[in-house]
Amino acid sequence: MLLRKNRRFGLVLAGLAAGVTGTLLGPSSLPRVHADDDDAENDVRDRPALVTERAQRSIEKGCAWLAKHQGRDGALNEQGGYGSGFPVAMTSLAGMAWLAHGDTPTKGKYARNVRAAVEFLLKCAKGREPKGFICSQGESMIHSHGFATMFLAECLGSEGEPELKSRIKDVLKKAVDLTNKAQSPAGGWYYTPDRNAGDEGSTTVTQVQALRACRNAGLHVPSSIIKNAVKYIEKSQCSDGGIAYTAAMGGSGSCPAISAAAVAVLYDAGDYDSPMAKRCLKYCHSRVLPSDDGFGSGHYYYAHLYLSQANWQAGGKNWDDYYPKIRDVLCNRQESDGKWMGDGVGYVYGTAIATTILAIPYEHVPIYAR
Repeated sequence: MLLRKNRRFGLVLAGLAAGVTGTLLGPSSLPRVHADDDDAENDVRDRPALVTERAQRSIEKGCAWLAKHQGRDGALNEQGGYGSGFPVAMTSLAGMAWLAHGDTPTKGKYARNVRAAVEFLLKCAKGREPKGFICSQGESMIHSHGFATMFLAECLGSEGEPELKSRIKDVLKKAVDLTNKAQSPAGGWYYTPDRNAGDEGSTTVTQVQALRACRNAGLHVPSSIIKNAVKYIEKSQCSDGGIAYTAAMGGSGSCPAISAAAVAVLYDAGDYDSPMAKRCLKYCHSRVLPSDDGFGSGHYYYAHLYLSQANWQAGGKNWDDYYPKIRDVLCNRQESDGKWMGDGVGYVYGTAIATTILAIPYEHVPIYAR
C-alpha cells in the first residue's frame, strides 16, 4: 500500500525514478506560434460566478510562474520539494493548468508554452519500451503516462493544426493500446504497465481519466475497459462510502484522498446518478476539508484536484459551498511570486494543481466540464 509503504511524492507519483533537468526558458526561447492574448484578457472581464478578481489574479500569476520555469526543451522539473525528477508528470500537470486558463497549442497567452510541452511529451513517447509508454529516461511509472495521455488528448480535442494533430493522434493511439493491455484482471492498474503486477487506486484513477479524455477527443476506447475500472472502484468502496487503497483490501479502510479521486473518475466515466458516487462524495465532504485544517492530511493538493472536479460536476450546493472555501484558502497560500508549495512535493506540482482548481469554472477543459 502506498501510504503504508511510506512512498513519497504524495499519492500520485510515488516511487518514480529520477529524470533530466531542463534549462529555463527565456522570453523568446520557445518556437513562435499564433497567440491570441485578447482571449485571455476577455476571460478576466467575463469571470464565472464565484471567481473573484483576486482568484483571477491568482490564476494569472500561477500560469506566469509555470511559464517562467519551463525548460528550453519544453519540460518542467520539480523545484523546492521532494518531487524532482518527474518531467513527464510535471509538464503534463502544468500543461493542464494552461489549458484550464484557456490556452491551446496555437491560441492564447501561453500557446507557446503549451506547444513546447506537447513537443516534449511527443518526444518522450518515441522509442520507449513498452511500445506506447509515455515517459522520460528513468521515469517509469504509469502515473506519468496517464497524466501525459490526458493532457495530449485534451490538446488533440482543441487543436486545428493538421500536422500537429496527426502526430498527437498517432502517439495517443499507441498510449491507449498500452493502457488497455496494462489493466489488471481485477480492473485496475499498478505502478508499472504490467497487468500481472497488481492494482491500486491512484494509478487506476489516472488511467481512467486519460482514457476518458481520449474517448472525448474521438479515439476508440473499448467500453469494457471503462466498465471494468468502474467495477474495480465499486469493489474498493467501504461501508462508510469512502474508497480503500485497493480492491484487494476488501472494502476496508477508506482513504480520503483516493476517495476524492475516485468520485471524480466515476463522474468522468459518465456515472452521474450512481448511488456509489453520491455516497463517496458525501464521505469526502466530511473528510476532505477545503479549510486550512485539511492541510494536516499531507495530500491536500492531490485530494482537492479531484474533489474540485467532482463538486463542479455535481453542481448546485456542492459547488456553491465548496468553491469559495477552497478559493480563499488557495489565494491566501499563494506566494508573492505566484507559486504554491504542494504537499511537500514541490512548487511546479502545487502551482499547477492550485491554478487548475481555481480555473475549473471557466470550463476550458472538457474532462473537467459538466
